[in-house]
Amino acid sequence: MVWTVDGCSFKTAWGWMGVSASPRGICAIALPRSTRSDAERELLKLNGVPSAMRIWSEKNSSRILKKARTQLYEFIDGKRRQLEFPLDLSLGTPFQRRVWRVALRIPYGRVRSYHWIASKVGGKKYARAVGNALGANPVPLIVPCHRVVAHDASLGGFSGGLAIKRKLLDLEGTLKQLSRKV
Repeated sequence: MVWTVDGCSFKTAWGWMGVSASPRGICAIALPRSTRSDAERELLKLNGVPSAMRIWSEKNSSRILKKARTQLYEFIDGKRRQLEFPLDLSLGTPFQRRVWRVALRIPYGRVRSYHWIASKVGGKKYARAVGNALGANPVPLIVPCHRVVAHDASLGGFSGGLAIKRKLLDLEGTLKQLSRKV
C-alpha cells in the first residue's frame, strides 16, 4: 500500500523539529535537531518506504499538522502535559504496536522500566525486545518512550539521544527522582 505523507518542520526553543501525518493521523515526529534539513531528513527516515512524502512550510501545512505543531510547541515549553491528536502507528510490527500501546499508558511525570513494559507484553525476558521496539518508535513524545528507564533507575537508551531524554525528564520533574535512586 502506498499513501502520501505530509510533513512540516519548525523551530522550537530546543531546535528544529518535524512532524508528519498520513491520512490516518500523525505518523512521525522528529525530535529536536540542530538544522531544518536534519529534522526533515529524520522525518523521511522515520516514514520510510512505502510512502511518498511532501514537506510543507508551516503556513501551508494541513490542519492536523498545525494542531500537532502547536501542541508540540506547548509541550516543549512546559505548557501542555498531553498530546491529543489522531495517531497512525501502522508502520510498526504487531509486537512494536503492543509495546507502544503500553508505553502510551505511562503518565506525564512518571517513569516505568523496560521490565515493566515487558511484563505487560509477554514477560520480563522481553525487556531487550521492548528496548528495540521503543527505539523504533516513530512518534516519540506521543508514545512517551523517554519515560522508560532501566530497572536500576538509570536512563537506558533513547532514539533522540540521552541529552534530549534528560531534558524531557527534567521538564516532567522526574530526572531528580531518578538521580536519587542511582
